[in-house]
Amino acid sequence: MTLHTLTLTELAAGLAAKRFSAREIVDALLGRIAKANGKLHAFAEVYADAARAMADGADRARAAGFPLPPLHGLPIAYKDLCDIAGKVGTGGSKMFEARVATETSNTVERLTAAGMVPLGKLHMVEFAFGGWGTNPLMGAPWNPWDLATQRVPGGSSSGTGVAVAARLTPAGIGSDTGGSVRIPSAFNGLVGLKVTYGRIGLSGTIMLSWSLDSIGPMARSVEDCALLLNALAAPDPRDPTTLGQPLEDFTLATRPGSIEGLRIAIPDTKQLPNFMDADVVKAWQTAARTFESLGAAVEAVRLPGWYFDLARSTGTIIASEAYSLHRDYIEDMSKAIGPGVRARAQAAKTFLPGAYAEEIRGMAERRRAFAEWFRPYDGIVMPTMAVPAIALSEVDETSPIPGYLTRPGNYLGLCSLAMPSGLSGGLPLGIQIVGKPFAERDVLRLGKAFQDATDFHRRAPDLSALGL
Repeated sequence: MTLHTLTLTELAAGLAAKRFSAREIVDALLGRIAKANGKLHAFAEVYADAARAMADGADRARAAGFPLPPLHGLPIAYKDLCDIAGKVGTGGSKMFEARVATETSNTVERLTAAGMVPLGKLHMVEFAFGGWGTNPLMGAPWNPWDLATQRVPGGSSSGTGVAVAARLTPAGIGSDTGGSVRIPSAFNGLVGLKVTYGRIGLSGTIMLSWSLDSIGPMARSVEDCALLLNALAAPDPRDPTTLGQPLEDFTLATRPGSIEGLRIAIPDTKQLPNFMDADVVKAWQTAARTFESLGAAVEAVRLPGWYFDLARSTGTIIASEAYSLHRDYIEDMSKAIGPGVRARAQAAKTFLPGAYAEEIRGMAERRRAFAEWFRPYDGIVMPTMAVPAIALSEVDETSPIPGYLTRPGNYLGLCSLAMPSGLSGGLPLGIQIVGKPFAERDVLRLGKAFQDATDFHRRAPDLSALGL
């Protein structure tokens, strides 16, 4: 049985039916990691011994006959900004390659409590500050959809995107400040959920922007994202932003059901940037017709004129807060910090006095205005990335492309589900289903309907050249 091809949901069903064991799952995945990681560079550290021991423990618990939570005994891998006490946590920075965490992040605590088995830590863009997925000092993960030419994996959750796409883990944890869950999901053909700010606790997480950061699941099905969100979405006493959220069962949104009558907004193509790839646009428009065929009311609309300008405003907030968080060493040229990330953080010094405060005030005003605009609709469907994955050698670190379509969602406090929507020249394309604040169930419901009507989430890169 090819255990690596199964989703979390399928693995959970197999464990419950005793068709295989947690240890068999872990052994199969560790074998793939051993063969592929030298090329793909997805894992920063592999917890092989711990994973085997915890899988064995999960199997013993299951044999005892007591009811277990749905994620019990299933593998997971973490972006290397989720700290684990006693383990190295780099935040993607070579400067921190020997930094040992002193606390465990809320994310790891909750998934460990759910019985998940950690496979290891995943590479990422330094300080989570970049959308292409580059990391000149720690190395960029290799997009598995093209083994001949190294293409961008998407950032900043680059290792997570590569590991899940390559079937080295059925799911992984990413984070999203301006698109860092959705961008690698688009470039790697995955389902990734950008949750509402305050939905998942950020305690014990290496931060980029305290106003915009969010943790999010990345997987190969909508059901898997819902399962992980059920375990992660809860009040975190160490993070007061989580204390007022509604508590829900997100798996209810992934049961088969009709979306007839739901209203979906589709932005006017004239509002999209001139660097949109034709295949991306075609796949997005085909996705819109799919939603329409499923009974949704799809309406072409004009977004507020300032919507895509928010990418620049988001950048001002991220850079300002990143500089504040890293100011103790970002100016020290003796520190091992990548030039692109250093320059993006240092850009905050060029902002006019009061620029950051004005952006924070403007963000609150825009959120109120957009909530009114969004009121008639259940979701917005648009492309996630304007282009398929480009060659790593072609990256322009100053390009607006990576976060142009994703950053407004962070700025406006929205949730968003990234979905694969097709291929172009063998490379994945993606859409995002944007929802209102704390409307994750709505985007999951729409995503499940789209997933059931297509097979894009089942497509996988060819890794036969790696002996897999």
